Amino acid sequence: MNSSAGASGPAKIRIRHLQDAMRAGRPFSMLTSYDQYSAQAFERAGIEVLLVGDSAGTTVLGHDSTVHTTHEDIRVFTAAVARSVTRPLIVADLAFGTYQAGPSDAIRHGVDLVRAGAEAVKLEGGHEIVPQVTALVQAGIPVMGHLGFTPQSVNALSGHRVQGRDHQAADRLADDALALQEAGAFALVLELVPSSLAQRITEVLSIPTIGIGAGPHCDGQVLVWQDMAGLSGFEGKFVRRFAHLREELERAAREYRGAVEGREYPGPEHSFD
Repeated sequence: MNSSAGASGPAKIRIRHLQDAMRAGRPFSMLTSYDQYSAQAFERAGIEVLLVGDSAGTTVLGHDSTVHTTHEDIRVFTAAVARSVTRPLIVADLAFGTYQAGPSDAIRHGVDLVRAGAEAVKLEGGHEIVPQVTALVQAGIPVMGHLGFTPQSVNALSGHRVQGRDHQAADRLADDALALQEAGAFALVLELVPSSLAQRITEVLSIPTIGIGAGPHCDGQVLVWQDMAGLSGFEGKFVRRFAHLREELERAAREYRGAVEGREYPGPEHSFD
């Protein structure tokens, strides 16, 4: 454990704490994290769940889609986050191609992420991945589901589009949610679905729902941290910027460049005799 990691105070967040929050009607928060400093900042802020998401491919590694994020990418980022914090629940994504082939692939990659420090894994899909979810849970690996817009299926879904708008699609999503719960998932992310559908699913399920572009009725909320903090520049309808880090970082870099060009930095106080 890094000597600067961790925050004193509240106990380690476990799955049961999310369930307690759901039953108490207290919304909980989840943010993505891929590195030491963001993880520690979010821990100190009281964020309950850190998601080491495949979104690292598009927010850190420069890819244009999460399908390019590899298992090794997520394993490395998971280990970095796990070494840096003690309190939040750490959930890691199973990367595209690591579980679609069947339960044995899912277990192998899930075990690898747990060994890296994950306390649960997240995977996308409904009825078609029930065997994988069941196998993971039976192997002792907690599973968070993910329905609605599923980024790893961006090509099949014809882009970033709200899912479940018509009755048939809504019913299918609700059935998928129940199937994942029955398979043993402990929570479910709902991404880019109508608020009314998210409310319907939340009311039916006995496990927590976590929304991203799914309205205010879910039991928790998640955002990609670079979107939340205004670093990515992404301004989707569902995103609220709680800071303007992109502008602040650019300002600091311009100030640094000017100080270097003007020979104001380094000064005597930054130099050694």
